[in-house]
Amino acid sequence: MQQTENLNVVSLDLMPSPDEVKGRHPLSERAATTVVNARRAIEAILDGRDPRLFVVVGPCSIHDPAAGMEYARRLQDLAAELSDTLLLVMRVYFEKPRTSLGWKGFVNDPRMDDSFRIDEGMERGRQFLLDVNELGVPAGTEALDPIAPQYYGDLIAWTAIGARTSESQTHREMSSGLSTPVGFKNGTDGDVDGAVNAILSAAGPHSFLGVNGEGRSAIVRTRGNRYGHLVLRGGGGRPNFDTVSISLAEETLRKAKLPRNVVVDCSHANSWKKPELQPLVMRDVAHQIREGNASVVGFMVESFLEGGNQAIPADLSKLRYGCSVTDACVDWDTTVKMLRRAREVLQETLPSRARPAP
Repeated sequence: MQQTENLNVVSLDLMPSPDEVKGRHPLSERAATTVVNARRAIEAILDGRDPRLFVVVGPCSIHDPAAGMEYARRLQDLAAELSDTLLLVMRVYFEKPRTSLGWKGFVNDPRMDDSFRIDEGMERGRQFLLDVNELGVPAGTEALDPIAPQYYGDLIAWTAIGARTSESQTHREMSSGLSTPVGFKNGTDGDVDGAVNAILSAAGPHSFLGVNGEGRSAIVRTRGNRYGHLVLRGGGGRPNFDTVSISLAEETLRKAKLPRNVVVDCSHANSWKKPELQPLVMRDVAHQIREGNASVVGFMVESFLEGGNQAIPADLSKLRYGCSVTDACVDWDTTVKMLRRAREVLQETLPSRARPAP
């Protein structure tokens, strides 16, 4: 009989199951406390019960765990300093969606040499998340692969669904079962309708094909996630953090009978991918809040130890420590200045801000 399947598959290498990986890197009490407290705090912010803003801040992607941990330790101290006004969540992105080609992230290619040791990347990624959470620093990530949350979803406090996947049925179904609040980004063309529809979809129950802790195929049945919200990241050649764009987004959410919760991504198209413009975006939106905006509940910032970015060299020893290998970031000193400035502007405004009813 002629072969009709796997015609373009070279091999099927077995992965350790989620339970096996968790068994080797078990959730600790300290890490669990960090995750649960941060999730509840973000939920309270989205509900309007906590007047603070949350800020997802950190490297565009994790490629060097040592540099990532140094960043986490610095963020730990800054988070404590700003905690009366801002809840800081470290951006820990292991999976990178590619428009065409490029490094797919730490989980997919941890050695950065196209060996694609996903088994190794998953174990090292989980251990990194454990280490970060045990510092008391919560983590946020982008959910790209629908199986990955089974391996480290218990260590995530906030999840993003990217601009390229907010319209994906698979990602909407997955989001309906995630244990975290989920931010859906507007499309790469700047349109918010796809993200708003995703929030509506993820809020309802779904049944879909997935895997269980043993790695076996399973029918996943979810109850729905009511903490979906909109992330504005610009698109279509223009930003959308200005007062008119945010007002239009609020109106779209209102018509959909959804809470008017908006997170502004200071990077990507909102800053034309120029990291030096991220502080200007945050400053502009902070002033909108002081002048009466009631819908913005958080920010996203791409930040690392060193500013800018770098290409991945053939000789990995030549990588610059603490510098992004994907999107360009603001450096640490700039991060501190922009967050302290936001706190200064918002410290007296947020406690008395009247949030809109759902």
